[in-house]
Amino acid sequence: MSDDRLARIRLMLGEENLERLKNSFVTVVGLGAVGSYAVEGLARSGVGRLRLVDFDVLRASNINRQLYALGSTLGRHKAEVAAERVLDINPRCRVEKLNAFAAEDTFAAILDGRPDLVIDAIDSLGPKAGLIAETVRRGLPLIASMGAALRTDAAAVRVGPIKDVRGCPLAAKVRNLLRKSGTHLDFTCVYSLEPVGELSKRRQVDPETEFFEKGRRRAALGSLPTLTGIFGLTIANAAIQLLTAKR
Repeated sequence: MSDDRLARIRLMLGEENLERLKNSFVTVVGLGAVGSYAVEGLARSGVGRLRLVDFDVLRASNINRQLYALGSTLGRHKAEVAAERVLDINPRCRVEKLNAFAAEDTFAAILDGRPDLVIDAIDSLGPKAGLIAETVRRGLPLIASMGAALRTDAAAVRVGPIKDVRGCPLAAKVRNLLRKSGTHLDFTCVYSLEPVGELSKRRQVDPETEFFEKGRRRAALGSLPTLTGIFGLTIANAAIQLLTAKR
């Protein structure tokens, strides 16, 4: 990225920290409502290498909340559209696109090369817990997104260890699976303090969800583009702080 594009990042963080970002390698798994905005923040901050992972294609039902979903991109793989956008923002970024479903047979490729940070923005419980467990097992830094759906209060978004999260049904389910696998709970996540209450009952099976040969149709939860975007940018902000910390 040219000096002009990064001038304000340099003013804010300083030359040394900007160089840390340029030399950082981040893997983002899940490029939907939360992940797309996380990638946006990382790309615009000058992160030098990004591996972008998602098996799905863009659909009309994604347009309300996913950054890459446009009339012109429907039917295309999210990872491909994401990679193009990153390069349009920062042509110097080393972008890897991986059209893959997060599972035991793909974790090696997803985590190859020991990224400086892994960002989990998966919304399916099994793959999410599996990726987290494998990332922790390998000793890689991790930031995971918990439930952004059904929330309306932007002021309730927090960053902290998953072991301290309360009031998030997704976090509770993830913790339960991780405990069963013997995974420690010291990693960072982004979550909301806002209770979902009666809204959690308003589920419908998404008729557009087709998970190719893997995954399954599942109940869809309503979400606001504002809250999912805030989750993603909060993750990116936490990532910038982690990547620029003196090591």
